[in-house]
Amino acid sequence: MNTNRRKAIKLMSAAGAGMALLGGVNLLSSCSKTGKKEYQQISGQGGEGKASALFFGISLAQWSLHRSFFGGAPNWATFGSTIQSDPDSLLKGELKPEDFPEIAQRDFGINAVEYVNTFYFSKGSDETFWQEMRRRCDDLGVSSQLIMCDAEGSLGDLDDAARLQAVENHYKWINAAKILGCHSIRVNAAGNGTEEEVKSAAIDGLGKLTEYGAQNGVNVIVENHGGYSSNGKWLAEVISQVGSEYCGTLPDFGNFCIERGPEGCANEYDRYQGVKDLIPFAKGLSAKTHAFDAEGNETSTDFEKMMQIAKEANFHGYIGIEYEGNELSEAEGILATKALLQRVGKMG
Repeated sequence: MNTNRRKAIKLMSAAGAGMALLGGVNLLSSCSKTGKKEYQQISGQGGEGKASALFFGISLAQWSLHRSFFGGAPNWATFGSTIQSDPDSLLKGELKPEDFPEIAQRDFGINAVEYVNTFYFSKGSDETFWQEMRRRCDDLGVSSQLIMCDAEGSLGDLDDAARLQAVENHYKWINAAKILGCHSIRVNAAGNGTEEEVKSAAIDGLGKLTEYGAQNGVNVIVENHGGYSSNGKWLAEVISQVGSEYCGTLPDFGNFCIERGPEGCANEYDRYQGVKDLIPFAKGLSAKTHAFDAEGNETSTDFEKMMQIAKEANFHGYIGIEYEGNELSEAEGILATKALLQRVGKMG
Protein backbone atom coordinates (compact mmCIF):
# COMPACT_ATOMS: atom_id res chain seq x y z
CA MET A 1 0.00 0.00 0.00
CA ASN A 2 1.52 3.35 -1.02
CA THR A 3 1.92 6.36 1.28
CA ASN A 4 -0.84 8.41 -0.35
CA ARG A 5 -3.29 5.53 0.02
CA ARG A 6 -2.44 5.11 3.70
CA LYS A 7 -2.99 8.85 4.20
CA ALA A 8 -6.30 8.67 2.33
CA ILE A 9 -7.56 5.81 4.51
CA LYS A 10 -6.60 7.63 7.70
CA LEU A 11 -8.30 10.84 6.59
CA MET A 12 -11.43 9.06 5.44
CA SER A 13 -11.62 7.27 8.77
CA ALA A 14 -11.56 10.65 10.49
CA ALA A 15 -14.41 11.73 8.24
CA GLY A 16 -16.50 8.71 9.06
CA ALA A 17 -16.07 7.73 5.43
CA GLY A 18 -17.09 4.19 6.05
CA MET A 19 -20.66 5.39 6.29
CA ALA A 20 -20.47 8.69 4.41
CA LEU A 21 -20.72 7.00 1.04
CA LEU A 22 -24.08 5.73 2.25
CA GLY A 23 -25.27 9.25 3.03
CA GLY A 24 -24.91 8.82 6.77
CA VAL A 25 -24.59 12.45 7.89
CA ASN A 26 -27.24 15.14 7.96
CA LEU A 27 -26.87 18.85 8.59
CA LEU A 28 -29.72 20.52 10.42
CA SER A 29 -30.08 24.15 11.39
CA SER A 30 -32.09 25.94 14.02
CA CYS A 31 -32.29 29.39 15.53
CA SER A 32 -30.76 29.95 18.93
CA LYS A 33 -32.16 32.23 21.60
CA THR A 34 -29.95 35.00 20.26
CA GLY A 35 -31.47 34.64 16.79
CA LYS A 36 -28.23 33.25 15.34
CA LYS A 37 -28.30 30.08 13.32
CA GLU A 38 -26.77 27.02 14.90
CA TYR A 39 -25.98 23.98 12.81
CA GLN A 40 -26.23 20.51 14.26
CA GLN A 41 -23.99 17.86 12.76
CA ILE A 42 -25.70 14.52 13.42
CA SER A 43 -23.79 11.29 12.95
CA GLY A 44 -25.84 8.69 11.12
CA GLN A 45 -24.29 5.32 12.05
CA GLY A 46 -22.38 4.42 15.17
CA GLY A 47 -22.89 7.88 16.65
CA GLU A 48 -25.95 7.07 18.77
CA GLY A 49 -27.56 10.24 17.44
CA LYS A 50 -25.14 12.49 19.29
CA ALA A 51 -25.08 16.06 17.93
CA SER A 52 -22.28 18.58 17.99
CA ALA A 53 -23.04 22.22 17.25
CA LEU A 54 -21.31 24.13 14.49
CA PHE A 55 -21.53 27.89 14.13
CA PHE A 56 -21.75 27.53 10.34
CA GLY A 57 -23.33 25.22 7.79
CA ILE A 58 -21.37 22.99 5.43
CA SER A 59 -22.08 23.13 1.71
CA LEU A 60 -20.40 21.45 -1.25
CA ALA A 61 -18.94 23.46 -4.10
CA GLN A 62 -19.49 21.63 -7.38
CA TRP A 63 -15.95 22.40 -8.54
CA SER A 64 -14.72 19.80 -6.04
CA LEU A 65 -15.97 17.21 -8.54
CA HIS A 66 -14.95 18.96 -11.75
CA ARG A 67 -12.82 16.07 -13.03
CA SER A 68 -15.74 13.70 -12.51
CA PHE A 69 -18.01 15.95 -14.59
CA PHE A 70 -15.46 16.85 -17.27
CA GLY A 71 -13.93 13.38 -17.48
CA GLY A 72 -10.52 14.55 -16.27
CA ALA A 73 -8.84 17.91 -16.50
CA PRO A 74 -10.07 19.76 -19.62
CA ASN A 75 -7.76 21.34 -22.15
CA TRP A 76 -7.50 24.79 -20.62
CA ALA A 77 -5.90 26.23 -23.77
CA THR A 78 -9.14 25.67 -25.68
CA PHE A 79 -11.61 25.71 -22.80
CA GLY A 80 -12.65 29.34 -23.29
CA SER A 81 -13.58 28.88 -26.94
CA THR A 82 -15.22 25.48 -26.42
CA ILE A 83 -17.41 26.68 -23.55
CA GLN A 84 -18.83 29.32 -25.89
CA SER A 85 -19.23 27.16 -29.01
CA ASP A 86 -20.05 23.67 -27.74
CA PRO A 87 -20.23 23.59 -23.93
CA ASP A 88 -21.88 20.19 -23.60
CA SER A 89 -18.95 18.57 -25.41
CA LEU A 90 -16.85 19.28 -22.31
CA LEU A 91 -19.05 17.05 -20.13
CA LYS A 92 -17.34 13.70 -20.69
CA GLY A 93 -17.30 12.45 -17.12
CA GLU A 94 -19.10 9.65 -15.35
CA LEU A 95 -21.14 12.12 -13.28
CA LYS A 96 -23.95 14.26 -14.71
CA PRO A 97 -24.32 17.90 -13.54
CA GLU A 98 -28.07 17.57 -13.09
CA ASP A 99 -27.42 14.86 -10.47
CA PHE A 100 -25.18 17.07 -8.35
CA PRO A 101 -27.67 17.73 -5.49
CA GLU A 102 -28.33 14.00 -5.13
CA ILE A 103 -24.60 13.21 -5.26
CA ALA A 104 -23.88 15.76 -2.52
CA GLN A 105 -26.49 14.27 -0.21
CA ARG A 106 -26.12 10.58 -1.02
CA ASP A 107 -22.34 10.29 -1.25
CA PHE A 108 -21.20 12.97 1.20
CA GLY A 109 -24.12 13.62 3.55
CA ILE A 110 -24.21 17.30 2.57
CA ASN A 111 -27.59 19.01 2.13
CA ALA A 112 -26.48 22.37 0.71
CA VAL A 113 -24.88 22.91 -2.69
CA GLU A 114 -23.00 25.53 -4.70
CA TYR A 115 -23.30 25.19 -8.47
CA VAL A 116 -20.74 26.14 -11.14
CA ASN A 117 -22.22 27.68 -14.30
CA THR A 118 -19.71 26.10 -16.69
CA PHE A 119 -21.37 22.72 -16.10
CA TYR A 120 -24.71 24.18 -17.25
CA PHE A 121 -23.59 26.64 -19.89
CA SER A 122 -26.10 25.45 -22.50
CA LYS A 123 -28.90 25.61 -19.91
CA GLY A 124 -28.41 29.15 -18.64
CA SER A 125 -31.65 30.54 -20.06
CA ASP A 126 -33.65 27.30 -19.86
CA GLU A 127 -36.17 28.06 -17.12
CA THR A 128 -37.77 24.62 -17.48
CA PHE A 129 -34.43 22.99 -16.66
CA TRP A 130 -33.95 25.13 -13.55
CA GLN A 131 -37.51 24.53 -12.38
CA GLU A 132 -36.87 20.78 -12.63
CA MET A 133 -33.61 21.20 -10.70
CA ARG A 134 -35.52 23.10 -8.01
CA ARG A 135 -38.10 20.30 -7.83
CA ARG A 136 -35.37 17.68 -7.46
CA CYS A 137 -33.69 19.69 -4.70
CA ASP A 138 -36.97 20.19 -2.86
CA ASP A 139 -37.73 16.47 -3.05
CA LEU A 140 -34.28 15.67 -1.63
CA GLY A 141 -34.35 18.38 1.03
CA VAL A 142 -31.23 19.96 -0.46
CA SER A 143 -30.83 23.74 -0.38
CA SER A 144 -29.23 25.62 -3.26
CA GLN A 145 -26.88 28.30 -1.97
CA LEU A 146 -25.29 30.00 -4.97
CA ILE A 147 -24.12 29.72 -8.58
CA MET A 148 -20.44 30.39 -9.30
CA CYS A 149 -20.25 32.25 -12.61
CA ASP A 150 -17.30 32.33 -15.01
CA ALA A 151 -16.75 32.80 -18.77
CA GLU A 152 -19.29 35.62 -19.10
CA GLY A 153 -16.96 38.57 -19.66
CA SER A 154 -15.12 40.95 -17.36
CA LEU A 155 -17.18 43.12 -15.03
CA GLY A 156 -14.10 45.33 -14.67
CA ASP A 157 -13.51 45.69 -18.42
CA LEU A 158 -12.31 49.23 -19.24
CA ASP A 159 -14.38 49.24 -22.43
CA ASP A 160 -17.87 50.49 -21.59
CA ALA A 161 -19.67 48.37 -24.18
CA ALA A 162 -17.80 45.17 -23.27
CA ARG A 163 -18.42 45.77 -19.57
CA LEU A 164 -22.16 46.30 -20.14
CA GLN A 165 -22.28 43.12 -22.21
CA ALA A 166 -20.62 41.24 -19.35
CA VAL A 167 -23.24 42.63 -16.97
CA GLU A 168 -26.08 41.51 -19.21
CA ASN A 169 -24.49 38.08 -19.74
CA HIS A 170 -24.92 37.43 -16.02
CA TYR A 171 -28.65 38.20 -15.97
CA LYS A 172 -29.62 34.65 -16.91
CA TRP A 173 -27.67 33.27 -13.95
CA ILE A 174 -29.48 35.61 -11.58
CA ASN A 175 -32.74 34.36 -13.08
CA ALA A 176 -31.63 30.75 -12.58
CA ALA A 177 -30.51 31.47 -9.02
CA LYS A 178 -33.90 32.97 -8.24
CA ILE A 179 -35.68 29.84 -9.48
CA LEU A 180 -33.36 27.56 -7.50
CA GLY A 181 -33.75 29.64 -4.33
CA CYS A 182 -30.07 30.60 -4.19
CA HIS A 183 -29.13 33.63 -2.14
CA SER A 184 -26.34 34.69 -4.54
CA ILE A 185 -24.40 34.36 -7.73
CA ARG A 186 -20.62 34.50 -7.43
CA VAL A 187 -18.86 36.68 -10.00
CA ASN A 188 -15.35 37.94 -10.71
CA ALA A 189 -14.08 41.53 -10.47
CA ALA A 190 -11.64 41.23 -13.36
CA GLY A 191 -10.24 43.61 -15.95
CA ASN A 192 -7.04 44.70 -17.68
CA GLY A 193 -5.58 48.06 -16.72
CA THR A 194 -4.07 49.83 -13.77
CA GLU A 195 -5.28 49.10 -10.26
CA GLU A 196 -7.32 52.29 -10.13
CA GLU A 197 -8.71 51.90 -13.66
CA VAL A 198 -9.98 48.40 -13.00
CA LYS A 199 -11.32 49.44 -9.61
CA SER A 200 -13.42 52.18 -11.18
CA ALA A 201 -14.67 49.89 -13.93
CA ALA A 202 -15.46 47.06 -11.48
CA ILE A 203 -17.46 49.38 -9.25
CA ASP A 204 -19.52 50.39 -12.27
CA GLY A 205 -19.99 46.85 -13.60
CA LEU A 206 -20.79 45.33 -10.22
CA GLY A 207 -23.08 48.22 -9.41
CA LYS A 208 -25.14 47.70 -12.56
CA LEU A 209 -25.35 43.93 -12.05
CA THR A 210 -26.24 44.39 -8.38
CA GLU A 211 -29.18 46.58 -9.37
CA TYR A 212 -30.59 43.69 -11.39
CA GLY A 213 -29.81 41.24 -8.59
CA ALA A 214 -31.58 43.42 -6.03
CA GLN A 215 -34.68 43.55 -8.21
CA ASN A 216 -34.75 39.75 -8.09
CA GLY A 217 -33.70 39.27 -4.48
CA VAL A 218 -30.37 37.72 -5.43
CA ASN A 219 -26.99 38.90 -4.12
CA VAL A 220 -23.99 39.51 -6.37
CA ILE A 221 -20.89 38.34 -4.51
CA VAL A 222 -17.25 38.52 -5.54
CA GLU A 223 -14.57 35.95 -4.84
CA ASN A 224 -10.88 36.71 -4.50
CA HIS A 225 -10.06 34.96 -7.77
CA GLY A 226 -6.73 36.23 -9.05
CA GLY A 227 -5.39 39.58 -10.18
CA TYR A 228 -6.42 42.66 -8.23
CA SER A 229 -9.36 40.79 -6.69
CA SER A 230 -6.88 38.71 -4.66
CA ASN A 231 -5.78 41.89 -2.90
CA GLY A 232 -8.16 41.88 0.05
CA LYS A 233 -7.92 45.62 0.65
CA TRP A 234 -8.59 46.42 -3.02
CA LEU A 235 -11.65 44.17 -3.22
CA ALA A 236 -13.04 45.42 0.09
CA GLU A 237 -12.81 48.99 -1.25
CA VAL A 238 -14.64 47.98 -4.43
CA ILE A 239 -17.50 46.39 -2.47
CA SER A 240 -17.68 49.36 -0.10
CA GLN A 241 -17.97 51.78 -2.99
CA VAL A 242 -20.69 49.76 -4.71
CA GLY A 243 -22.50 50.38 -1.44
CA SER A 244 -25.37 47.88 -1.65
CA GLU A 245 -26.48 45.21 0.80
CA TYR A 246 -26.93 43.02 -2.28
CA CYS A 247 -23.23 43.22 -3.20
CA GLY A 248 -20.88 41.18 -1.05
CA THR A 249 -18.00 38.73 -1.04
CA LEU A 250 -17.23 35.02 -1.04
CA PRO A 251 -13.82 34.90 0.65
CA ASP A 252 -11.80 31.90 -0.50
CA PHE A 253 -9.20 30.60 1.95
CA GLY A 254 -6.63 29.96 -0.75
CA ASN A 255 -7.08 32.32 -3.73
CA PHE A 256 -4.81 35.19 -2.74
CA CYS A 257 -2.23 35.09 -5.54
CA ILE A 258 -2.24 38.54 -7.13
CA GLU A 259 0.43 37.82 -9.74
CA ARG A 260 1.85 34.57 -11.04
CA GLY A 261 5.38 33.99 -12.23
CA PRO A 262 7.12 31.17 -14.09
CA GLU A 263 7.71 29.27 -10.83
CA GLY A 264 4.38 29.86 -9.16
CA CYS A 265 2.91 32.81 -7.29
CA ALA A 266 5.16 35.87 -7.49
CA ASN A 267 2.97 38.18 -5.39
CA GLU A 268 0.67 36.71 -2.76
CA TYR A 269 -1.58 38.59 -0.34
CA ASP A 270 -1.65 37.23 3.20
CA ARG A 271 -4.62 34.85 3.24
CA TYR A 272 -5.59 35.51 6.86
CA GLN A 273 -5.50 39.27 6.40
CA GLY A 274 -7.42 38.83 3.15
CA VAL A 275 -10.23 36.92 4.84
CA LYS A 276 -10.31 39.57 7.59
CA ASP A 277 -10.60 42.27 4.91
CA LEU A 278 -13.44 40.53 3.08
CA ILE A 279 -15.48 38.79 5.78
CA PRO A 280 -17.45 41.90 6.80
CA PHE A 281 -19.14 41.65 3.39
CA ALA A 282 -19.28 37.83 3.22
CA LYS A 283 -22.42 35.95 2.24
CA GLY A 284 -20.48 32.68 2.44
CA LEU A 285 -16.95 31.30 2.77
CA SER A 286 -15.03 28.93 0.52
CA ALA A 287 -12.86 26.31 2.24
CA LYS A 288 -10.18 25.67 -0.38
CA THR A 289 -8.09 22.55 0.23
CA HIS A 290 -5.30 20.86 -1.70
CA ALA A 291 -3.36 18.53 0.61
CA PHE A 292 -3.53 17.19 4.17
CA ASP A 293 -1.00 16.03 6.71
CA ALA A 294 -1.25 12.80 8.70
CA GLU A 295 -3.46 14.49 11.32
CA GLY A 296 -5.95 15.69 8.71
CA ASN A 297 -4.87 19.35 8.70
CA GLU A 298 -4.68 21.29 5.44
CA THR A 299 -1.00 21.85 4.71
CA SER A 300 -1.26 25.42 3.36
CA THR A 301 -4.03 26.93 5.48
CA ASP A 302 -4.47 26.93 9.25
CA PHE A 303 -8.19 26.14 9.45
CA GLU A 304 -8.34 26.80 13.19
CA LYS A 305 -7.07 30.31 12.54
CA MET A 306 -9.61 30.79 9.76
CA MET A 307 -12.42 29.60 12.03
CA GLN A 308 -11.33 32.05 14.70
CA ILE A 309 -11.49 34.88 12.17
CA ALA A 310 -14.99 33.75 11.20
CA LYS A 311 -16.13 33.54 14.82
CA GLU A 312 -14.78 36.98 15.66
CA ALA A 313 -16.62 38.38 12.62
CA ASN A 314 -19.86 36.77 13.86
CA PHE A 315 -20.14 34.73 10.66
CA HIS A 316 -22.97 32.17 10.75
CA GLY A 317 -23.50 31.29 7.10
CA TYR A 318 -22.35 28.36 4.99
CA ILE A 319 -18.77 27.32 4.34
CA GLY A 320 -18.38 25.55 1.03
CA ILE A 321 -16.01 22.61 0.56
CA GLU A 322 -13.81 23.22 -2.49
CA TYR A 323 -11.23 20.48 -2.82
CA GLU A 324 -8.71 20.94 -5.66
CA GLY A 325 -5.92 18.56 -4.71
CA ASN A 326 -4.29 15.67 -6.52
CA GLU A 327 -3.00 13.43 -3.71
CA LEU A 328 -6.46 12.20 -2.80
CA SER A 329 -9.34 11.41 -5.11
CA GLU A 330 -12.09 14.00 -5.36
CA ALA A 331 -14.33 11.96 -3.06
CA GLU A 332 -11.56 11.41 -0.51
CA GLY A 333 -10.60 15.10 -0.59
CA ILE A 334 -14.19 16.20 -0.02
CA LEU A 335 -14.54 13.87 2.96
CA ALA A 336 -11.20 14.98 4.40
CA THR A 337 -12.23 18.64 4.11
CA LYS A 338 -15.59 17.91 5.69
CA ALA A 339 -13.92 16.13 8.61
CA LEU A 340 -11.55 19.05 9.11
CA LEU A 341 -14.39 21.60 9.11
CA GLN A 342 -16.37 19.51 11.59
CA ARG A 343 -13.37 19.21 13.89
CA VAL A 344 -12.33 22.87 13.92
CA GLY A 345 -15.86 24.26 13.75
CA LYS A 346 -17.36 22.84 16.92
CA MET A 347 -18.60 25.60 19.18
CA GLY A 348 -16.87 25.72 22.52
